[in-house]
Amino acid sequence: MIVYLHGFRSSPASRKAVMLRDALAARGRSPEYLCPALPAAPRDAVALVESALAGVARDDIALIGSSLGGFYATWLAERIGCRAALLNPAIRPQDDLAQHLGVQPVYFSEERIEFRREYLDQLVAIDTPAITRPERYFLLAATGDAVIDYRTMVAKYAGARQQVIAGNNHEISDFALYLDEVLAFCDGA
Repeated sequence: MIVYLHGFRSSPASRKAVMLRDALAARGRSPEYLCPALPAAPRDAVALVESALAGVARDDIALIGSSLGGFYATWLAERIGCRAALLNPAIRPQDDLAQHLGVQPVYFSEERIEFRREYLDQLVAIDTPAITRPERYFLLAATGDAVIDYRTMVAKYAGARQQVIAGNNHEISDFALYLDEVLAFCDGA
């Protein structure tokens, strides 16, 4: 099972989510793909994913997390013991998202979310300052990310497989170039 966890204010209709869904469908693997719409509350977001994965063997799970989804994927990978590919993962969202309190639009959707102050404390509660088994992780970090400093990503995931992309942006707008490598990692290659 490959689970894509989207970022803050994103959705299952994001470009990377759709690209992954279509790539797996083209390979006849649609039933292996899951991309839930994550609630604004971090506690609810990780609980939703844990519930969806209940009963699935950890060796059959790979998480792909983008931005805030990468923060969640790290916490979940540590709890479950599965692989996680991280795409410009958030490192300290409890600090970064303090400026985004209130009602926010959701990208690729007509929906809106309300991000509340108590969600910052929920992020603190699931923070994973250090990873325990770097071989479980694959980091894709763009030096041109204007939201998260790639050097903090590289430092946090030291020892993990890493691909640092010169330039680019937070979205990793040319993700299609890295999709096969990400999926190969998810498959254990």
